[in-house]
Amino acid sequence: MAMALEAQKTTALTGNEAAATALRQIEPDVVAAYPITPQTEIVQLFSTFVSDGLVKTEFAAVESEHSAMSATIGAAAAGARAMTATSSNGLAFMWEMLYIAAGLRIPIVMPVVNRALSAPINIHCDHSDTMGARDAGWIQIYSENAQEMYDNLIQAVRIAEHPEVLLPIMVTIDGFIISHGMENVELLQDQVVRDFVGEYHFPYPLLDIEHPKTIGPLTLQDFYFEHKREQAEAMQRSKAVITVIADDFARLSGRQYGFVECYKMKGAKYALVVLGSTAGTAKYVVDELRQEGEQCGLVKIRVFRPFPGPELCKALADIKAVGIMDRSDSFSTQGGPVFAETKAALYQASNQPKCVNYIYGLGGRDIEPSLIRQAFMEVKDLATSNAVGGGIRHLGVRE
Repeated sequence: MAMALEAQKTTALTGNEAAATALRQIEPDVVAAYPITPQTEIVQLFSTFVSDGLVKTEFAAVESEHSAMSATIGAAAAGARAMTATSSNGLAFMWEMLYIAAGLRIPIVMPVVNRALSAPINIHCDHSDTMGARDAGWIQIYSENAQEMYDNLIQAVRIAEHPEVLLPIMVTIDGFIISHGMENVELLQDQVVRDFVGEYHFPYPLLDIEHPKTIGPLTLQDFYFEHKREQAEAMQRSKAVITVIADDFARLSGRQYGFVECYKMKGAKYALVVLGSTAGTAKYVVDELRQEGEQCGLVKIRVFRPFPGPELCKALADIKAVGIMDRSDSFSTQGGPVFAETKAALYQASNQPKCVNYIYGLGGRDIEPSLIRQAFMEVKDLATSNAVGGGIRHLGVRE
């Protein structure tokens, strides 16, 4: 591990630049893409790597996001390592093909820069795009910062292509907040990354004419159910694979990842659950509150699919109340998607803390430290009250 650590270089990059750099080091065989703010820079930068001869990737500038995913699926099914990237309405335009990629067990890796879905038109961050696709059969990994985007993309290639998984993965960063914000990123050497991801060998390539096969046939009542069960079992198996590959990556980089990250949870009596860039701001608030003697902590979800239910139950085992933060709304009247799934997981826990949902930051609304502090204090009050739960609250919205 020491040799790999010495080989790393610290560089100031935006989140989009970190993603493009990871793609360059991975050097996929095919990238098919269409521009959309705030993702455009990822594929724009990568296209310059192609034109400058830094990678041998075949770059296809297609006419829409639907076509981008279609071309990526076709290339991957043929036996190529294929990737794309998108945001917001672009992801929504891929909707049909997202399910096809997952159902065909095509191991595509796609960076997604989180952006609000229209209408009204908005180009700034919330999680309505990827949360809307949460049941499309894709593994979902959320990144707190540019470093995590870089690291998660590299790991995602190995996870998706593992023979026990063979599922597509979307790796996300928050639009503009991380995609266009510059910070220090520790980069592995190009060859270290290429050795880590290895060569791509899709087990059922369409271009293997010696072993002809059918991809995407019509299956009705006879086999469709079995196909869906196999897909669900692959998602379940991915949990062990994600852990093994995270350990392999830690030996290279010195950076260890899990399904959740616990921050100052030792001795905590109340906590927040977050994902994405908000975790960085929340950690700052936790540090302040701890210095003031408050018994608070933070749990960050990194992997949202497969959902880390057991890991969350363990992390929140000693908590009396928890605030669960959603940067999107399910419009179900039952709270946001992170809230609903966390509460469902806690139903199986021996300790069931009181829960309150915070919908926040929609359309890029700032989540300032003062708002997170407010949430912590409300969760603290809930922990000592007779209330069963805190319901659904909109944090930072004008009344």
